[in-house]
Amino acid sequence: MSLAIAQVSRRLLAWLFTRPMRPFRPAQIIGWWEARRVPYNAIVGVAGVVSSVIMVTVAFTCERRGGAPIGLPGSPLFAIAGVLIYGIMANVCYTGGWVTELLITKIWRVDTRAFGPIALTLGTALSVLVTLVPGGLVVVVAAITSCRGF
Repeated sequence: MSLAIAQVSRRLLAWLFTRPMRPFRPAQIIGWWEARRVPYNAIVGVAGVVSSVIMVTVAFTCERRGGAPIGLPGSPLFAIAGVLIYGIMANVCYTGGWVTELLITKIWRVDTRAFGPIALTLGTALSVLVTLVPGGLVVVVAAITSCRGF
């Protein structure tokens, strides 16, 4: 069973982060990127859930120990607005990937066959890292302040 899951995961990653090494027309470049938008959002979304769980866990732990609920915003509406704005901005940046590839192709007239997979891989890794930063910061602040806050 685990072998089958590993094979499916390997095939999914191969599809997600590779591209045929033939020249692509602009519409094909956009299509390649857009076909990967939903998996990108799922990957970044999972990182967001992990970061949120860490933040809520630290907040409740600190509050239960008699400290400040470090990691919770003052208003739940603020948290929801922040998540929505973050998701929109992540997708704006994602769109920047194929826009940049088209500009490089048009302006410098260079072969960009490897650009898409490299940019998607690095962009996804950076997006996951940035998404996990709030959870990590909350842990550090809670540890430094012994849950007393600032």
